[in-house]
Amino acid sequence: MSQRTVNVGIIGCGGIANGKHMPSLKQLENVRMVAFCDIIRERAEKAAKEYGTPDAKVYTDYKELLKDESIEVVHVCTPNRSHSFITVDALESGKHVMCEKPMAKTAADARKMLEAAKRTGKKLTIGYQSRYRADSQYLKKLCEEGGLGEIYFAKAHAIRRRAVPTWGVFLNEEEQGGGPLIDIGTHALDLTLWLMNNYKPKYVVGNTYQKLGKRANSANAWGPWDPEKFTVEDSAFGFITMENGATIFLESSWALNTLEEGEAITTLCGTEGGADMRDGLRINGEKFSTLYTLKPKLDAGGVAFYDGKTEDPSLIEAKQWIDAVINDTEPTVKPEQALVVTEILEAIYESSKTGKPVYFNK
Repeated sequence: MSQRTVNVGIIGCGGIANGKHMPSLKQLENVRMVAFCDIIRERAEKAAKEYGTPDAKVYTDYKELLKDESIEVVHVCTPNRSHSFITVDALESGKHVMCEKPMAKTAADARKMLEAAKRTGKKLTIGYQSRYRADSQYLKKLCEEGGLGEIYFAKAHAIRRRAVPTWGVFLNEEEQGGGPLIDIGTHALDLTLWLMNNYKPKYVVGNTYQKLGKRANSANAWGPWDPEKFTVEDSAFGFITMENGATIFLESSWALNTLEEGEAITTLCGTEGGADMRDGLRINGEKFSTLYTLKPKLDAGGVAFYDGKTEDPSLIEAKQWIDAVINDTEPTVKPEQALVVTEILEAIYESSKTGKPVYFNK
């Protein structure tokens, strides 16, 4: 396997870049972060100092960064509104792109990204790192070998009791396109569709709510939010019927009066068995006229990824992505799959506005 070095440029040096992308890339010996861009120059400078090569360049205009022909890969870590045009420009300039989730603010924007990837022949992937968790990987193998049979009902869970992100632009509809549905619901839906290997929705019905977001001085994991700035939903729920008749219920919230919390997790019900991630991974079924529940042991040494060196999903994601670039293989998260996630989320928002189902024409 080739171990040539890949030069990476980071566009957007905020929370997700510092929390996931840059720390993961820094651990890879075959990656050099050579350029950093942010509209706030100080953030780019800080990132360059912490994660970059000694001669790393700093930009406030991403188009200037894209002119650097030594950069092979770009990570787009900006607010959702700018995912599409930055990604398209990066692909057009000959770079491979890892774009943070969700793919884009709208399905139309996401389609432009997919078209650009096809047109340029460059690789495009989206940052759905939940697929790389030990429980997700184990369950994927089980599903692929038919362990659950035909999966005809699933629940995608993304529920927080009170954990509204108060920093950045999370509460800004114009920048993000939505609240918990597009922020954390997107992970749960991606995971569920991927495990089911079903990307053909027939129709979607959904409702979004803003019931708690306008309350001042609310209890919250990150301190009270500003009700004036809370322009997105605080909860959203969707009912998705697939072409093959399967049903998916998607629940997402940053603030909900419930004790049943859990995000980026799924429940699957099939003809041969079921699975959920409510209390670690649990597999259930029936054998010899007796019901059973299994709890695979997935802690250290339970499941080996990439020579068993690590089980940090963000690091596995980064390594898999860079390997795909070096070896010219397909990334795990395909843009076609991420597009379907965005189309379904958009359909839930649309259905909530119109009070009608949204049908997908094939």
